[in-house]
Amino acid sequence: MAKKIQHRLFITDSLPGSGVLTLGAEQSHYLANVMRATVGTEALLFNGQDGEWAAEVIEVKKKAVTLKVNAKTREQTAEPDLWLVFAPIKKARLDFMAQKATELGVSHLIPVYTHRTIVDRVKTDRLRANAIEAAEQCERLNVPTSDEPIKLEKLLASWPADRRIMFCDEDLSGDSAHEALEKTASKSAPGKWAVLIGPEGGFDDDERRMIRAHENTTVVALGPRVLRADTAAMAAISLWQSALGDW
Repeated sequence: MAKKIQHRLFITDSLPGSGVLTLGAEQSHYLANVMRATVGTEALLFNGQDGEWAAEVIEVKKKAVTLKVNAKTREQTAEPDLWLVFAPIKKARLDFMAQKATELGVSHLIPVYTHRTIVDRVKTDRLRANAIEAAEQCERLNVPTSDEPIKLEKLLASWPADRRIMFCDEDLSGDSAHEALEKTASKSAPGKWAVLIGPEGGFDDDERRMIRAHENTTVVALGPRVLRADTAAMAAISLWQSALGDW
């Protein structure tokens, strides 16, 4: 009987492809040396396009693990079309934000520089690595995409006309999130959305006026307490999912 492991791998190859897949050095090391995979070990593979597939290790070398791709276990499904636009924060909390946003179903991550943003550099490869790891663990069939950091003014100037902004204003002047979202869209046809979260210390007055003046903005309040940026992001995503998403 094959030895089973509870592990999924995101790959960039097509599935099932040729039916045989040799992993790169990093994933091979993880399976062979961390997970102690041997010939016969089973894993699940996904690439964000072709669903999820069962695979079995057929060869283990020092720097290469080869798997045989067997049957499809799940058809490809789409996540809600929800972006997270956020001001970069300190490394550990940014890792947390990328991981939890992935678990909560966000489809795209955009770091945005604001006047009060403290962190001036974002490692987008680290952002993606955290998203991949979270997608593997939470059984998503795709991984959120991400952009390079951009200034808030430039982002809003080129904002897609068909995507609404859920602006979480820290001054608490907006309607409650559920009420505001349900006024704007219906659960059966929510459309395209983005959650916009500010930096530690919040947006300044000029930025808040600019965001509020944007025709796509829906202003919401996240309750009576002042939340940290990463907490606010998770609360906002959860409220959107509850009101308009796939919950």
